[in-house]
Amino acid sequence: MKKFAMTRRGFLVGATAGGATLIASSYLKPDVWAAGSPASNTPETQIKDSESSSHSEDSSTFSVVDTYTFPGFKVVQITLPVLSIYSYLLISEGEALLIDPVRDISFYLETAKNENAKIVGVYLSHSHADFVAGHMEVKKALGVPIYQSHKCGAKYSFKSMDEKSTLKIGKAVMKFIDTPGHTPDGQCCAVYSEDDLKDPKLLFTGDVLFVGSVGRPDLLDGTTPAAWLAGAFYDVWGAKLSKLPDNVMIFPAHGAGSLCGANLGNEPKSTIGHEKEANPYFKAKGRGEFIAMVLQGLPEAPQYFGHNAKMNREGPALVNWNAPITPEIKPGSQLTKPEKYYLVDLRDADSYAKEHIPNSVNIAARGRLETWVGTIVPWGSKLVLVGDQELLKEAKHRLHRIGYKADTMTLESWKKAKLPTKSHSPIAPKKLYEAMQNGQAPLIVDVRLPSEWMAMRIGNVLNLPLTHLAQLSSKLEKDQPVALVCNSAYRSSLATGILERKGFTKAASLEGGSQAWMDAGLPVHEGEKTPDAGLIPSKAEPKGPQADKS
Repeated sequence: MKKFAMTRRGFLVGATAGGATLIASSYLKPDVWAAGSPASNTPETQIKDSESSSHSEDSSTFSVVDTYTFPGFKVVQITLPVLSIYSYLLISEGEALLIDPVRDISFYLETAKNENAKIVGVYLSHSHADFVAGHMEVKKALGVPIYQSHKCGAKYSFKSMDEKSTLKIGKAVMKFIDTPGHTPDGQCCAVYSEDDLKDPKLLFTGDVLFVGSVGRPDLLDGTTPAAWLAGAFYDVWGAKLSKLPDNVMIFPAHGAGSLCGANLGNEPKSTIGHEKEANPYFKAKGRGEFIAMVLQGLPEAPQYFGHNAKMNREGPALVNWNAPITPEIKPGSQLTKPEKYYLVDLRDADSYAKEHIPNSVNIAARGRLETWVGTIVPWGSKLVLVGDQELLKEAKHRLHRIGYKADTMTLESWKKAKLPTKSHSPIAPKKLYEAMQNGQAPLIVDVRLPSEWMAMRIGNVLNLPLTHLAQLSSKLEKDQPVALVCNSAYRSSLATGILERKGFTKAASLEGGSQAWMDAGLPVHEGEKTPDAGLIPSKAEPKGPQADKS
């Protein structure tokens, strides 16, 4: 098996493996980089990943986006930014319908109470894959019916809705439109005022139509061909949705950052007319071109998606949200065996680098914890969370959203048991730069997506995307020094743990990531972006959270 290794000048050029892009070259001084001179530290180069400061602690909590008033009813739009989710309360005459809720429902109940409305039902637009839905929690708590498409195949009791069905919430009248595309059971829901049943006021579009995008059709593990689903939505758009009045507002189930589509817009709402004019997918010249556009540039879905979709169809088990959080697992050396346990350290990168349990990985709670755990940690693993009591409580709660269960342990209990710890020494940007100039640099591995790498990088380094790193690290020598790079040090810190679990002894993260590199005034290398650069990657690229373009 071919290995990547140090040479006297820098690096040995590698090859491709595992379907991911591997890029490496001998390190050249900045003035002779092949693509030209290094770019200046301009705003264009300051690309932050999805784990940057833009995802604060508040991103993991629910909030009301806005309240929209229509004749006879109103809509409260609720967001959970960390999963890029929109849920809704349709309210009229003191009644409310909850639409596409997440599993932890307390915020919805509180919001309805504040609106002096009684939730009388819950509606799912389709079988969600990116989170465990809250329909069973709502039914248990309130005893209200679940409304879903007649095609959903649910194994629990629900009210079947088809295109002849109507549902009345106060003075709001709902009519349902079968819209296969994202999934076979996808539905949109048009809402009318009881005083005007001719033209709808709004459309809840679920995951089939987003602001500036459409739902991806490839999340069903091959059970329904993606090309067929894409074509089905093309037909639905032409025959049904595009025929609605241009002023009909659309409210999708996801916003920017969701992996349920590509290139979703930042706006929480739109109109049919605006999507006709601005949505790039509707610029396609015919059905075939539309299908090709929809299928282009899609990543592998995080491996938990299929499991969540199954859970939602079968009816998720109820969660004891008030269960006490205590260290539940006894410290012991057996926990450090990668083949038996998967330890996730919830602290920040600096704390993890200073001291951590051997063979643990750092997935800090400040970022997209749910998505990264669901991407990196195999479903069914014996997952152990490491952190203080506050972090453990937060993480267990959040991981219920994607169906993960975990034991917990504090680092203090590990140390009290007199068990060994490990540390990494993050590499300061200027120190790494100096080593690069004198030919003494470690092997530098950029763990971002290839599209991010192509847009901006600290040099001609090896690109091994994080989500394929465990597999592709077989191409590296385990005893050589390795410097890991991402935008903010979130992913590179995670990467050090992945390599440690694979037997690497000298892996370390670039302190502060490429953002700190630029803040230090060091040169970067820029190239022309590929058509999907900064967006979700192609099928040949790894799965994982979408890069944040902010």
